[in-house]
Amino acid sequence: MMTATTEPAAINGWIVLDKPLALSSAQGVAAVKRILRTNGLPVPRIGHGGTLDPLATGVLPIALGEATKLAGRMLDAAKGYDFTVQFGTQTSTLDAEGAVVATSDVRPTQEQITAILPGFTGAQDQVPPAYSALKVDGKRAYALARAGEEVVLATRRITVHNIELVATTADSATFSTLVSKGSYIRSLARDIAIAIGSVGHVTMLRRTRSGPFTLDQAISLDKLAELVQGARLEQALLPLMAGLDDIPALSISPDEAAALQQGRRLFGHPASNGTHLAVHGSVPVALVEAQSGEVRVLRGFNLI
Repeated sequence: MMTATTEPAAINGWIVLDKPLALSSAQGVAAVKRILRTNGLPVPRIGHGGTLDPLATGVLPIALGEATKLAGRMLDAAKGYDFTVQFGTQTSTLDAEGAVVATSDVRPTQEQITAILPGFTGAQDQVPPAYSALKVDGKRAYALARAGEEVVLATRRITVHNIELVATTADSATFSTLVSKGSYIRSLARDIAIAIGSVGHVTMLRRTRSGPFTLDQAISLDKLAELVQGARLEQALLPLMAGLDDIPALSISPDEAAALQQGRRLFGHPASNGTHLAVHGSVPVALVEAQSGEVRVLRGFNLI
């Protein structure tokens, strides 16, 4: 139990939220803040690692404290999704929220869907949805679309690492995919429907992976509140290093740790070229880049 002179420890790490339907990513962050504050815990710097639409559910990494310095890496990470395409109607938003703008009597068979999927694997150009947060002449595309203006967005180069058909009904199909940053599942659904001679829109979208984080680690807001109320936040909080599981660790000495914390470079270091997580013992000191014996700081952490 905390005494009157005991300050709660700083909170640094990740909470992988299983974002519920109809909640924006910003509202998810606000809800985590509220849970911490309501239970007397300090609210650290906090942010999310990649926007998830209100009509989507699933993995939303929430960075707390020093982990916020790594949130940008989550934006660049590959994302996994499960999604359902309803064939026969296309909407203005390419999801269930918009008005119907096109219809088709074509309902593809499982064989027809499977046949076109190889064409959607690999690097490709994609036109983002008109209802998106991308900017056109300084204004959000969705704001222009809602105002009735024609929105023309440039194609973006994306990569679909893999996509597979999971299930079908008479007029819908559910897919599982892993895509690069910048990919829009609503656009992917639109293009799949067009490729088989129909039209379609997304009726279900669930993010299953964001970088190293998966649904296996995700927790609901209700469960998070229950753990925090029971002083068991540690059961939901993943360490800062959980966001860097693809980065090799680089052990450094106390003097080297002090130098990196001051933003100084290390010279003549035997580290192999590339990005490393510099650690002193088990404590992360900095995300660094090594090149030809020179080690420089990319992101420093104040954990020592």
